[in-house]
Amino acid sequence: MAQMTDEEVYDFLGAGTRTGHLATTRADGRAHVKPVWFVLDGTPEGFVLLLNTGEATVAGRNLARDNRLSISVDDQVPPFSFVIVEGTAELISDLDALRESAAEIGGRYMGADRAEEYGKRNGVPGELLVRVTPSKVIGVRNLAG
Repeated sequence: MAQMTDEEVYDFLGAGTRTGHLATTRADGRAHVKPVWFVLDGTPEGFVLLLNTGEATVAGRNLARDNRLSISVDDQVPPFSFVIVEGTAELISDLDALRESAAEIGGRYMGADRAEEYGKRNGVPGELLVRVTPSKVIGVRNLAG
């Protein structure tokens, strides 16, 4: 088991189609976790995560009330690795920015040929672009190594 470098964290988060697990806090203090697709913007030395959620969803309402969050991403193949990002969310409803990010996210997970389709589907009123600024990042590789 070893700590990841900034570059390893960035490469890990950007590799393939790993799903993130977004954790927010409900108004009564209970945790809420949901799977999310995401993309990175920036460099290993300074990046943000971009994801989409609905304004009226539990996560959307939680983030509007309290913008603190955590995202966990793991590799389920031995020797196993994970990254946890703690940070804050900026909620963006601008439709142009939302469509652009939704297309990029859709392209990552569903293929470039379907990116525009996902931009149109998810870049609509009532959806939000969530821009996550990390405050703490933990990356561990080779858990079973």
